[in-house]
Amino acid sequence: MVTSPNSVLARGGSFPIGWAILLIIVGFFALALPFEAGIAIAIVVAVLVIVAGIAHLAGSFAARTTGGFFWRLLVGCAYLIAGVYLLMHPKLSLVSLTLALAVLFFVEGIFHIVTWFQVRSAPGAGWLLFDGIVTLILAVLIWRSWPASAVWALGTLVGINLLMSGFTRLMYSRALRAS
Repeated sequence: MVTSPNSVLARGGSFPIGWAILLIIVGFFALALPFEAGIAIAIVVAVLVIVAGIAHLAGSFAARTTGGFFWRLLVGCAYLIAGVYLLMHPKLSLVSLTLALAVLFFVEGIFHIVTWFQVRSAPGAGWLLFDGIVTLILAVLIWRSWPASAVWALGTLVGINLLMSGFTRLMYSRALRAS
């Protein structure tokens, strides 16, 4: 039996609206305190790296060869050391994540522009070019002011994303209730 998204959200009661409001509140906090939000993101990433290290260590015992065991053990230890280091130095982690974000935006912008050249005759293709240019500009803004951009970039972008997601979910849930 296939369930439509509308019926899933309609049966969710007030949870979708509550979740949307929570996303909006957290988004406002991230925009108001972008550095603190960035540090929180850096800590979450460090914890995820530690968890990945533990998973690699646990997986090393499933290796069928001695070499595989030691390789997985070494990778797990590297993850653990990196995760603990990043957890102990969240500002450094934030600076690194911000640089990675600038590189990611740069690559994404280039890909969007290259794709636009392939589909430029399609209706609405101009939006792809627009997205590529804006993404490249954002990448350059972050990169040119790096490492100072670490103070605002990650927290601000996550805050905007949370706000947009929250408002989208809120409006969709309200529209479902009205129908």
